[in-house]
Amino acid sequence: MIKKNEIYQAEVVATASSGDGICRIDNLAVFVENACEGDFLEIKITNVKSSYANAEILCIITPSDYRKEPECPVFNRCGGCQLMHIDYKKQLELKKQFVFDSLTRLGHLDLSEAEFFDTIGMEKPERYRNKMVFPIGKKADGRLTGGFYAAKSHNIIALSDCLLGDKFASDCLSAVISYMKENNVSAYDEAAHKGLVRRLFVRTGLYSHEAMAVISINGKSLPNEKKLVDKLLNIESGELNLASIIININDSKNNLVLGAQNRTLFGKKSIYDILCGLDFEVSPNSFYQVNPMQTEKLYNTAIDFAELKGSQTVLDLYCGIGTISLCAAKKAARVIGVEIVEQAIKNAEENAKRNGIKNAEFYTGSAEDISQKLLDKGLSPDVIFIDPPRKGSDEVTLNAILNMSPEKIVYVSCNPATLARDLKYLTAGGYALKKIQPVDMFPNTVHVECCVLLCR
Repeated sequence: MIKKNEIYQAEVVATASSGDGICRIDNLAVFVENACEGDFLEIKITNVKSSYANAEILCIITPSDYRKEPECPVFNRCGGCQLMHIDYKKQLELKKQFVFDSLTRLGHLDLSEAEFFDTIGMEKPERYRNKMVFPIGKKADGRLTGGFYAAKSHNIIALSDCLLGDKFASDCLSAVISYMKENNVSAYDEAAHKGLVRRLFVRTGLYSHEAMAVISINGKSLPNEKKLVDKLLNIESGELNLASIIININDSKNNLVLGAQNRTLFGKKSIYDILCGLDFEVSPNSFYQVNPMQTEKLYNTAIDFAELKGSQTVLDLYCGIGTISLCAAKKAARVIGVEIVEQAIKNAEENAKRNGIKNAEFYTGSAEDISQKLLDKGLSPDVIFIDPPRKGSDEVTLNAILNMSPEKIVYVSCNPATLARDLKYLTAGGYALKKIQPVDMFPNTVHVECCVLLCR
């Protein structure tokens, strides 16, 4: 029987959806962080449960053919990436497997009649993020720091450059911390709900080259705000133009990235970018996919799955700032978008005007409330797009979708587990799985986006 602190030699035979390698010792699954399928390791057991154990690597005896040297110096400590030590082609295979396992093991779905495509990857899987969120806090010795949280904790791992985003974002972080030190500005303490600066949030536009810096604070203002603006404007930004500096007020005791109230310190209240040939205005609180190059592939897949021919009515649930809605509007007769975030709907309406699109309309409210109201009014869409947050949809919304009885449902998901749950509900309601397309929106991490077509 395996015991804590015992040492074993074992081969990694699989990869869990968490990114941990899986060994089997005495018929027990042992999860090993930062291991790679094919590694032969010396490991130390750190935790034992009835159905599994955890272990740490003491020595890599024989490295896997899939193993590579991580480019990031804090890979072993930062919680941002889980797969940077694995060859990218293998990452794509693993992500298809993650989706397959979720749909078959959690959803108990029969995929034999569905086309299941290989994961769509990136030519250059680095520097792809257009949004970086850096928590700011204090080290044990009281010094200010900023970076990313360590895995499964709120301990901040300091960094000078994150390879997932533009170097400009990391330089903004250095500038904010420098400003704080020079002006004696405190960092927010979660436990005590005291201190001022909580996070730095940086958005960049891939095609517009506009950038936005948002400083989230536990208060209404910062001391010497002009000095902060000057610090940020003096950063060498390359092709990027820092077009917006915003204070976000979040004085509630929560872990939300941003509060609801914004105040513009410099420039514009929002930036814009181009996606699928359309212009989109993006404000601090707007949902906008973090990987624009892969988003175009994802949304083009969704539109292709829908097979719009110009005559259909389309319902887009969880529409955000209208990205899928406006892409669909170019090929549909009528598009209705639904989103609970009021500012996002305002952005969606402005984006429709910006692009001269007149056959799209938007409603503010929860998907479950609005979908039921639209059903009560007799709406019978031909195609429904659904792109919910990580928690997935809910039975009220899914039931309304079933009662509307569209010919096609195109489900876009960022969480294979909740996707499996919702697809199980929809297939039980009379829909068949036809196509499954994983898309790698988040290289070097365990996260995977997926587009699924269901037909009545």
